[in-house]
Amino acid sequence: MSMRKLSSLAVLAALVFVVPASVHAQDKIELFAGYSFGHVPVNLSGTILCPGPVCPSSTFAPRGNLSGLEISGVYKTNHGLGLEADFSGVSGSAQGVTTHLQTYLFGTQVSAPGRISPFAHLLFGVAHESTGSGLIGLYTISPAANTSFAAALGSGLDFDLTRFVSIRAIQFDYLLTRFHGNTQTQPRVSVGLVLHF
Repeated sequence: MSMRKLSSLAVLAALVFVVPASVHAQDKIELFAGYSFGHVPVNLSGTILCPGPVCPSSTFAPRGNLSGLEISGVYKTNHGLGLEADFSGVSGSAQGVTTHLQTYLFGTQVSAPGRISPFAHLLFGVAHESTGSGLIGLYTISPAANTSFAAALGSGLDFDLTRFVSIRAIQFDYLLTRFHGNTQTQPRVSVGLVLHF
């Protein structure tokens, strides 16, 4: 192979692997939207069915598989550091009781821009949980709504499709909430599309 062909291949390789990284390094805004899934401990309270005027009550914390939407936006302050705002809304059922969980989180994201871009973030904010009515054994579950502190520590991996679009192949978060003064921890997994501006 001639020296000219070798140098042409070297330039092509540099364009394929270096140019996208430098292009993404200039991006200021990153928007993500996608599917989110969590295996969430749900806080329920109920009263046992009984004929008397005062019936025993109890609390339950079953886990439910909740799924829905997550969206986030990152403003890049420099090459790999950004300020992030994140919202998720998931719903499902825990032992037959309809449950909704929303999180509103803010924090920082660190990333390594390129064709394959790993990132990590640390977020803080609030979570809101609402549950419907139902039966667990002999207990009648009453509808309830609660708001608590929330935090998320996570990381993920994006793959470029075009100059402005990436696929978020995986985002895994360790989500913490503090409903009723107790700590709940749950995994959250998300996938979707990322737009770069």
